[in-house]
Amino acid sequence: MTDPKISPELVRRHGLTDEEYSRLLKLLGREPTYTELGIFSVMWSEHCSYKSSKVHLRRLPTRGDAVLQGPGENAGVVDIGGGLAAAFKIESHNHPSFIEPYQGAATGVGGILRDIFTMGARPLASMNSLHFGPLTTDEDGGTDAETVARNRSIMTGVVRGIGDYGNAFGVPTIGGEVRFGESYSRNPLVNAFTLGVMRKDQIFYGRAAGVGNPVIYVGAKTGRDGIHGATMASEEFGEEASSKRPTVQVGDPFLEKLLLEACLEAMRANAIVGIQDMGAAGLTSSSCEMGGRAGTGIELTLDLVPQRETGMSAYEIMLSESQERMLIVADAGREREVLEIFKKWELDAVVIGHVTDDRRLRVKMDGIVVADIPNEALTDAAPVYRRPLHAPEPVELRAVTQVESSAAELEATFLRMISSSTIACKEWVYLQYDHMVRTNTVVLPGSDAAVIRIKEKRHQLAMTLDSNARYCSADPREGAKLVVAEACRNLVVSGAKPLALTNCLNFASPERPEVMWQFSEVVDGMTEACNVFGTPVTGGNVSFYNETDGRGIDPTPVIGMVGIVEEPRHVTTSWFKHEGNAVILLGEPADDLGVSSYALATVGESVGRVPKIDLEIELQVQEACLSAIRAGLVESAHDCSDGGLAATLAECCFSSYRHNAIGCSAELTGNLSPAAQLFSETPSRIILSVAPENVDAVLTIARDGGVIARVIGQTGGDRLALTVNGESIIDRAVAEVESAWRSALPSELEVSSLLGGTEKF
Repeated sequence: MTDPKISPELVRRHGLTDEEYSRLLKLLGREPTYTELGIFSVMWSEHCSYKSSKVHLRRLPTRGDAVLQGPGENAGVVDIGGGLAAAFKIESHNHPSFIEPYQGAATGVGGILRDIFTMGARPLASMNSLHFGPLTTDEDGGTDAETVARNRSIMTGVVRGIGDYGNAFGVPTIGGEVRFGESYSRNPLVNAFTLGVMRKDQIFYGRAAGVGNPVIYVGAKTGRDGIHGATMASEEFGEEASSKRPTVQVGDPFLEKLLLEACLEAMRANAIVGIQDMGAAGLTSSSCEMGGRAGTGIELTLDLVPQRETGMSAYEIMLSESQERMLIVADAGREREVLEIFKKWELDAVVIGHVTDDRRLRVKMDGIVVADIPNEALTDAAPVYRRPLHAPEPVELRAVTQVESSAAELEATFLRMISSSTIACKEWVYLQYDHMVRTNTVVLPGSDAAVIRIKEKRHQLAMTLDSNARYCSADPREGAKLVVAEACRNLVVSGAKPLALTNCLNFASPERPEVMWQFSEVVDGMTEACNVFGTPVTGGNVSFYNETDGRGIDPTPVIGMVGIVEEPRHVTTSWFKHEGNAVILLGEPADDLGVSSYALATVGESVGRVPKIDLEIELQVQEACLSAIRAGLVESAHDCSDGGLAATLAECCFSSYRHNAIGCSAELTGNLSPAAQLFSETPSRIILSVAPENVDAVLTIARDGGVIARVIGQTGGDRLALTVNGESIIDRAVAEVESAWRSALPSELEVSSLLGGTEKF
């Protein structure tokens, strides 16, 4: 097969601008071969090079006492004590999941798993953050029936893909979030998170060290699937989106499980110098990045690469994103040992090259050099843009005030909110995931954070994924602070001390100045919050170009945070445990109905100002809560967020484990309107349930920490009874409210409950 002639049109089809191609020519000193053009195309894509985000990401705090490996490797690593370390990361697979929801989501799970065991860690838990378009039509016609049908199809395909891959591989999916919004119609977000554990003195890196060391290809054979996947993920979609289906990879979780075991065995044999997942850009990125990190070069002979299709060209082999593949650099003289390990696990393993001292990626096929590029040209010398920033024109903010004129109307609003897609129970989603495999799961999906045990150690790990695009769209900087604060709060109410975070920053086109302004503001807000809470960023992912037909998503930074639970007895869940306990509110409400679930339920759109957060007060509330939990004074704790106090108290009455619900009565007082008392989304608030004999001790801890705290009610009975300044506003049977909460999502998807109605489990 003859390579096509390099032409301006061919260069543009590879996603390179005229300026970038001129830069390429200068770095090479000549015209590129067709294979080299493809290599530059993927390595200089937004997805691989971060060319629009680098200048901003450098502002994030990345160092901390616990951080063993920050950004720049396959995953971040933190010290968790007892000689152990945790590797964790979040990655996006948004574009593939729009084109082919099942395989796009499944291979997203496979990719993040490889990022973790590439570091030498055994994956112990996975989570995901999913965002979809509305599942029902709007009364005003904003979401038509065809779009709703597509949104439902994407959601069911994504959830099935995540479940099938994770369940077959054998890692528990133990939590996450599912949110909905109009901007995600035809722009779904699929962000996958995995955490693994290893000995802290046995971390492996993606570095091609040791001149002369063999370079070994291991795992699945290479096919034509996924070619130019990285480029596809670096551009917006139009009407031709469905034609990109061939660029979506196909995964095999059973083969990935074999790859995991073989890699870990080779690592234990101390025969591996460096290892890298063949993810985005496949063999290209793994080889040049490994050489770049080590200051060496790599020479590859593509004729030796295991292939599952005939007649593959060098271009296709280098750019394929076939799944379940790794590139390994072994100690010279020990390659046979590595090959035997992979042969035992029935995996392909072939020496395809060696490490050189010239800092170049050199690729041969059929005895001809088809690519010879300085590593630096593909990595450090890739374009970096300081794109224009422009804040959108200020709009007159509509104040959100109480809409209802009677208690009955307020109660009806509450029922609409509790059964709205974002607040409603997500068990239809997480019951498709195996969350108990490996028997480490302590807290199942449904509480504020998931918790896993570290066997043979006293401490445990808590983790959460959080986002709020409504806030970040209205005020990116304040919204980012609120999201980081909520992630910390979700760990604290679970009994954990926040340790570090990974982030997945999902945005529309960086070529739009208002999008880059949003991105910059989010980074600054996140930086400020991380510095206050002492939660450095260990890595993550930026996903730009989440646009279809010129319509982009709302800014959606997703925070994946990990914390340590020092003692098993500190693990705390969100639901009430016993009748007759006091219900205590930490923190003080304000008139924060803007950009809230209440605004959506009443005004029909997200309007107003986001709640303002005082990070120091937030920290004080979190520290008081954690102190009370560690003192053994708290039976349940729940973060107050979406839907305000009314939704929070209702959720406390429901158990994710479907134990018998426990009702509560609460009296809210103050100068705020009843709607603000019930539905305000003021941050820095936590609901605790406390045995009567422990109330004074909890209030003392709060007072000594400078935190406002008061008893607002009592657990017990079978009703949710909320009064405001003496007037009964909500008085419903808990079973009725819980039924509305649990049935909403299956009803919107027009599917039956996986549990068969109210059957216990």
